[in-house]
Amino acid sequence: MKKLLFFVFILGLVVTSCQTQQKESTNNMENPFFKEWNTPFGVPPFDQIENEHFRPAFAEGMRLHKEEIDAIVNNPEEPTFENTMVALDKSGTFLNRVNNVFSNLSGADTNDSIQAIEKDIEPLLSAHYDDINLNEGLFKKVKAVYEQRENLDLTTEEARFLEKKYKSFVRGGAELPADKKARMREINGELATLSVQFGENVLKDNNAFKLVIEDEADLEGLPASSVSAAAATAKEEGQEGKWIFTISRPSLYPFLTYSPNRELREKLYKGYIMKGDNGNEYDNNKIVARIVELRSERAKLFGYNNHAEYILVENMAKNPENVYDILTQVWEKALPVAKQEVADMQAIADKEGANIKIEGWDWWYYAEKVRQDKYALSEEDVKPYFQVDNVQQGIFTLANKLWGITFSERTDLPKYHKDGKVFEVKEADGTPIGIFYTDYFARPSKRGGAWMSSFRKQEMRDGENVLPVITNVCNFPAPTDDIPSLLSLDQVITMFHEFGHGLHGLLSDCETRTLSGTSVSRDFVELPSQIMENWAFEPEMLALYAKHYKTGEVIPDELVEKINNAAHFNQGFATIEFLAAGLLDMDYHTLNEVDPNMDVAAFEKASMDKYGLIPQIAPRYRSTYFSHIFSGGYSSGYYAYLWAEVLDKDAFQAFKENGLFDQATAASFRENVLSKGGSDDPMKLYLQFRGKEPGIEPLLKGRGLL
Repeated sequence: MKKLLFFVFILGLVVTSCQTQQKESTNNMENPFFKEWNTPFGVPPFDQIENEHFRPAFAEGMRLHKEEIDAIVNNPEEPTFENTMVALDKSGTFLNRVNNVFSNLSGADTNDSIQAIEKDIEPLLSAHYDDINLNEGLFKKVKAVYEQRENLDLTTEEARFLEKKYKSFVRGGAELPADKKARMREINGELATLSVQFGENVLKDNNAFKLVIEDEADLEGLPASSVSAAAATAKEEGQEGKWIFTISRPSLYPFLTYSPNRELREKLYKGYIMKGDNGNEYDNNKIVARIVELRSERAKLFGYNNHAEYILVENMAKNPENVYDILTQVWEKALPVAKQEVADMQAIADKEGANIKIEGWDWWYYAEKVRQDKYALSEEDVKPYFQVDNVQQGIFTLANKLWGITFSERTDLPKYHKDGKVFEVKEADGTPIGIFYTDYFARPSKRGGAWMSSFRKQEMRDGENVLPVITNVCNFPAPTDDIPSLLSLDQVITMFHEFGHGLHGLLSDCETRTLSGTSVSRDFVELPSQIMENWAFEPEMLALYAKHYKTGEVIPDELVEKINNAAHFNQGFATIEFLAAGLLDMDYHTLNEVDPNMDVAAFEKASMDKYGLIPQIAPRYRSTYFSHIFSGGYSSGYYAYLWAEVLDKDAFQAFKENGLFDQATAASFRENVLSKGGSDDPMKLYLQFRGKEPGIEPLLKGRGLL
């Protein structure tokens, strides 16, 4: 009887297993990740992808990647560049495809389901890549190829790829003793979880704050576009007839700039700078302390004193001392300028009889008064000339003038959100370059800031050039029923900036996926983006795209003159708030010993007091919402924007010398920078373009600090 029952039990298991496998097989057939994408250019079929498809796709991607790695390890032939390094670069294609779609959606259009998947998947991905980095058989083969590199007749890119891959294994723990490998796995897994939680908390705390206005008198002074957007937000929230302002920047900055209601300005300002620091369920203080502690511990496993040393040895800066040197050099020039800006604002407040001392929530309001007083220029005067579509077309025109490339909208290609647009990019002769997605408008499902990313990177595969699929994501004000999306001067700069990153991805011409596009050191990646900013307000450029959204009138010369006269306006503030964040990043990550019970607020205050930060300015990102370093890839790297500005201001001089749209200069920049990815040493690439090393003076001059 027992044997019979046991047989029935086993039979039940077999039937259940078969049914499960059949169900999984059916689900996989319906899952677009398990099929070839027959869309034009192989773009993701967003109209078919559902959240439920990600978990099985990730599982399959990791399984296939492991099989590919095992095949390299178990290859009986002697390790060669082809059977080891090339095979390694080509591995993980399925997993990359899944992760590229998922990671882009988690940043640009998230929801509870995606966030739940992310929490589960990130630790699994961390463990998966640790398994690869710590695979002794794989490292043995990579090391064997690396040790014979001098005799392999490698191209510059191949040699660079081999060196980078070998170092990535070493830096991934391949040579650590067993106990340290085990501890590193634990650290990486916990960091992956904490990073996801940090970003989720920032987004949720950001979305939780709302300034609801019921009295129309409290809208005094606000631009019509801002009022219209607040009314639209209230309507979406089911509070029609009211106005809701949020701490997302398109809503925040106009209010701080134009509202004479100081009490409401303070409330909104504090809502912004207290993100992740409110003692609620979204509080990030303990997460910050734990991340800093874990990073410090991991650096010590590799013999470094701190996390910054571990990170910077692979960057152009090489060590923390060089980073501090440039940050403090500029700080010393900018702080007196910022103090003078406070004095100018205080003078206006006193003249008006405001009877106040300028505080952080007053800066935008009184700075705008200073701008109007000194330069007779108001943001509201210029915004009508910077309608989002016109700015985008201007950027496309610039790219065409420099490199002959064209952008044609493709309404037939699937999009992940209705607000987005898709463009086919071609060379002057019609040869396809890639696909470019844009997603410009702020919404609750999108994290703050602006960024470029890729759904597919450029590479050579089986002798064919794989075309990149690139995206730009921003948080500009969404159009309303009666007013289109009109950009501030800073937002115009942001669009030019992210487009520069986009070009870096689109114009890549590399053999290896590992080194293509923006896969360069953190302090070099901002050169292609920041050099594009320099064109934005050049008179010749403005004439091409700055047109009034109602009349089509080109921006008048007198307004252009005012914009350029005010180019150095508020640069003390802009420079100091950036530098404060950069120094805060470095101070966290140069800690040789980390108190596990660190008081994050006290540490931040002590850090800023040390440099003499004035109370009217907060770091651009306070610790609890500093997503660049605690949920992004910029830890010990936020300085990179300033480092790259030294390069971009110097590089742009080549265009000023040879002609703003000089195609020979543009061709050289494309050949030596944009197309090369990480295939060569960044300073070597820069020297090949410019012919000399850059100095800091163009940066100081560009910011009006000399």
